[in-house]
Amino acid sequence: MSTIHGPILRMALSHPTQTAIIDDQRHWKYIELVGGAYHLAERLSSISESKHVGILLPTGGAFPMATLACWILGRVPVPINYLLSADERQYIVDDSGVDTVITAGQMLDFLGEAPTGVRLLKLDELKFEGLPPLRWPARTASSDDLATILYTSGTSGRPKGVMLTHRNLRSNVEGAVIHAGIRQADTFLGVLPQFHSFGLTALTLLPLAVGCKVVFTARFVPRKIVQLIRKHRPGIFLAIPSMYNALMTVKDIKPEDFKSLRFAISGGEPLPRSVADRFEKTTGVHILEGYGLTETSPIATWATPQDFRDGAVGKPIPGVDLRVIDEQGHTLSADQEGEVLIKGPNIMAGYYKMPDLTAEVIDDDGWFRTGDWGMIDSEGFLHITGRKKEMLIIGGENVFPREIEEVLNRHKSIKDSAVIGRMDESRGELPVAFVELNDGVDVLDETDVRAFCRKALAGYKVPKEINVLDALPRNPTGKIMRRQLKA
Repeated sequence: MSTIHGPILRMALSHPTQTAIIDDQRHWKYIELVGGAYHLAERLSSISESKHVGILLPTGGAFPMATLACWILGRVPVPINYLLSADERQYIVDDSGVDTVITAGQMLDFLGEAPTGVRLLKLDELKFEGLPPLRWPARTASSDDLATILYTSGTSGRPKGVMLTHRNLRSNVEGAVIHAGIRQADTFLGVLPQFHSFGLTALTLLPLAVGCKVVFTARFVPRKIVQLIRKHRPGIFLAIPSMYNALMTVKDIKPEDFKSLRFAISGGEPLPRSVADRFEKTTGVHILEGYGLTETSPIATWATPQDFRDGAVGKPIPGVDLRVIDEQGHTLSADQEGEVLIKGPNIMAGYYKMPDLTAEVIDDDGWFRTGDWGMIDSEGFLHITGRKKEMLIIGGENVFPREIEEVLNRHKSIKDSAVIGRMDESRGELPVAFVELNDGVDVLDETDVRAFCRKALAGYKVPKEINVLDALPRNPTGKIMRRQLKA
């Protein structure tokens, strides 16, 4: 079967009573997950005519059940980011053309308002009784059929709908399984939102397709995550850097708590070296980075316990090719910095209803321009320097915020930082820093911070302004919203 959901359906037939999911509400066996999807598909088919179906649910077993229901019907699920504003959620509903949104009463209570102009199919109002209608045939789909539309977080302008096919998702899952040696006995744990590509592919589709058990929790509460690790002894934990940082606020954690972890995976944003070093010192676990974008399904590279380098985001998974180019489009050799390009069966079909924008980022040979600056070292490891559009030009020199942020984050008073540029007539741009302070630090000694930076940075890279914030603005996946800082 060429679809992404084929392996999950087969798991329900071959291992029906095996635990698939444990979430905040219940345990799901594979047959319950798939059986519920068939029940839901029958109900959905009676009220929805649109090819696209919205899904507005928290992280848990209901999300993959709703997604499977759409695929059984040959429909395209459109996950909706519930942490966006009501206006942004409505834009996704209107732009995608969904006529029905699968949701739950508690989710609508949390949001305070529902999208308009659509039918709401509330899971908590449905009765899943009797044998599921498994006799009801799933419609066939091909590898190149659209599997989902994932809307980007909208950090610059309106969200863009990224169209991913069954081939995109299935190739990404299969490549990652081979690359990392994922096995059916593995248990996954995570709190990543499933409307995001990292949460959908790596935390949901990958373990379910292999037949693993996956433990979900809908809200990130550091103490609860540690308790879940102690209880379920997962081998694979997926999180973003800020979550790893927050876990270290749990006062009674000890290395024994994390001994089961074979993979502690970080993605979604660059991992500060200070966070990685502190986490390893506290828990004994080395955090492994991966890299990818929604447009790449998302996994492009992944560091493994057997093959990693500090500061690198791993090597490409099978089927994925990388190259780095200069401003003129010439391919650069090892250890030279330029824009990172990716090619493979994981590259999106395009942006929904945006052919011109699609053509700007995918060339005629299928190479996707990431907009990220980086290099491939002599051993084949990818290093990401920063976003091309975030690069500062100071006195004619290219400077990436991440280099300055790594130094700031090592200062004893600073928890996290973000650096942007401010236009300057004489220097072109000047670096301006925004920082969060560590617990117990009330006042920042800017003179000390600048002296600290001068020990590691050239003088022109030392921030000319340092602004203290209670919290840096972040999107739902933890990325810092630089556009808000510039505003």
